[in-house]
Amino acid sequence: MKIYTLHKTQKLPISVTEAWDFLSNPKNLKTITPNYMGFHILSGADKTMYAGQIIQYIVTPVLGIKTKWVTEITHCKDKVYFIDEQRFGPYALWHHKHFLKPIDGGVEMEDIIDYKLPFGFIGQMFHPILVKPKLEEIFNYRQKKLITLFGEYQI
Repeated sequence: MKIYTLHKTQKLPISVTEAWDFLSNPKNLKTITPNYMGFHILSGADKTMYAGQIIQYIVTPVLGIKTKWVTEITHCKDKVYFIDEQRFGPYALWHHKHFLKPIDGGVEMEDIIDYKLPFGFIGQMFHPILVKPKLEEIFNYRQKKLITLFGEYQI
């Protein structure tokens, strides 16, 4: 069983409170997701993030195939971190930790995603040619979009 990890950090020139207010609002996921993914929330985004929250949405990650994805916010500490886990969707495992830390002149955001692909060895074969590049592309888009929204960190 192969578990992969994607680790991203980003600094922004905003307060922890401003970063938290944006990131903890599930409706903002659409804003930081590439348009081609056809991201659409079905339910669960009517309240600010809390532990136990279930969010259902549709995404179109590859080849125009619509996929229902259900995540649960399993842990949430106000202005510090939250964790979302897939309950139903394209991965055999999806565990995404989001951390916020105040720094001089802004906030540092850290994402750690541990994930496992379905279909055993066949799924692993697709990791380097399809899944890993697609995840990198999505998170690179997110970083650029956050800079567009909040500015570039400089110190």
